[in-house]
Amino acid sequence: MTRSTRAAAAVARLNRRSDGPLYQMVVTGDGLFKLREQIAGETRELGEAMTQDDFVRFVDALGPQVVRRVSKNDEAFARQLVRKP
Repeated sequence: MTRSTRAAAAVARLNRRSDGPLYQMVVTGDGLFKLREQIAGETRELGEAMTQDDFVRFVDALGPQVVRRVSKNDEAFARQLVRKP
């Protein structure tokens, strides 16, 4: 069985980002991952069984995305990294 720490962390991030439904991870007998959504006591499956890498990409793409905060120093550093012709 594969380690599911990355997949569980992705589902936890999704639950923090979303304010409505509760998401759950299910691991099948053959080591594939499924995502379930629970709304008002009803559970429905989202997507199909996937490998861990595909599952993490799928879960990270769902729900509202977090906008990364960029400081003035970060912007200045990024400009310095760009080579001028």
